[in-house]
This record gives sequence, structure tokens and C-alpha cells, in this order.
Amino acid sequence: MSQGRVIARPDGLPSWFEPLLTRAGDCRTEDFTTLRPPVGGGRPSAVLVLLGEGESGPDLLVLQRAATMRNHAGQPAFPGGGTDPEDADAVATALREANEEVGLDPASAEPLALLPDLYIPVSSFVVTPVLAWWRRPHPVSPNQPAEVAHVARLPIGELVDPQNRIRVRHPSGWIGPAFAVRGLLVWGFTAGVISTLLDMAGWAKPWEPGALVDLPDASAPVPAARGGAPDEVLP
Repeated sequence: MSQGRVIARPDGLPSWFEPLLTRAGDCRTEDFTTLRPPVGGGRPSAVLVLLGEGESGPDLLVLQRAATMRNHAGQPAFPGGGTDPEDADAVATALREANEEVGLDPASAEPLALLPDLYIPVSSFVVTPVLAWWRRPHPVSPNQPAEVAHVARLPIGELVDPQNRIRVRHPSGWIGPAFAVRGLLVWGFTAGVISTLLDMAGWAKPWEPGALVDLPDASAPVPAARGGAPDEVLP
């Protein structure tokens, strides 16, 4: 199983980033999922888990996939995607994808840690979440309207509010954590990672069992892990 790794502790880091950053350095894949990558590995990919300081405290950047997409239509997600040959590492992949999808200035974000690799079997992706601090937040918006419909900064205070924490039920019967925040239903891989990080940071508040909501899209992919949809990351 893969383990997280802290790669930077820059000056000026907000105090609220602890204990999340320290915990990110020793977390393991099994903190997020029981799935193991195949011996031969899978297709490398990365997502950017970008935390910044908003008007009401720390917040998290997410995007909403376009409703016309073949996969994950309308589904919120972290910026991210498959690794390109020219990408030096997971950080390069995550920043490049965020720039392409929402116009993020890579220089405005400070990568802090690599979370453990998470395997998504249906798509054969091995996803590396890159935890980062948005040192210099700036306006962002859909840069690829055919793929991204909306961009939002979700306040941590709203994500941990028990009124906004629910469970979703997939047509297959799978039940997992989700968030209903600012008109978005965040579920699957993204919600699973967020839920684990909220626990690691000590921000989570008691909420279980939470309301149970049936996913409206019967064609939604069957989640492959605790909190994980099998092809959350775009090819």
C-alpha cells in the first residue's frame, strides 16, 4: 500500500493547515480504500486538492463536469486527469489539469503533500491526490466549457455542517458519503477523499447516519471503493 508524503512546509502557511498536513505525511492507502492496485500498476493520474482562505475561512476548490459529458455528467470533482508523457510527476499533472480546466495559475498554488495512490479498477487509473495550499487565490472559471460547467470554492465550515452531510445510494445498492453544498451534490471518489481529509484534519463533526438520497442517474458508474467511483478521473 502507498503512503502519503509531505513535500513542502512553506513560510506563511495558515495555522488551520495543521494537523492535516502532518497527518497527510503518514496516511496510507487503506485510510481511504481497501482496494490494491494490480501488480502491473495502472494508468497514472492525479487530482488537485486545493485549499485556500476564503471569506468565511478555509475552502476547497471543486469543479462540476458538464451535463453533456458521456461520463460523470454534472458530477462535482477535483481538477485532475491522466498523466501526460511530458508531465514530470503527479504535481505537474495536477497543476496542468487545473490550469487547463479552470484557468488556475500554477504559481498561485503551493503543493504540500502527495496523498497515497488510490486505485480505480474500472478505468485502471492509479490516482495521486496532490494536497496544496492556494497561497494567492484568484478568479477561476470553466476553461473548457465542453467538459467543465461550473467552478466553486466550498467552505470547509459548510462541508462539515451536519445539515449538509448525507449518504447517497447507487442503483446497485452501494451507499456512500456525500455532501449537499451550494447546489452541488458531491459524491463518489471526490466525497470519499473529502470525508477522509475532514476526519484527518480534525474538522469533522458527528453527522451519521445522515439522510439517504437515491442517485437520480441510473447509468451512474458503480463505485469501486469506499467513497470511490470507478472512473472519476477523466482519461
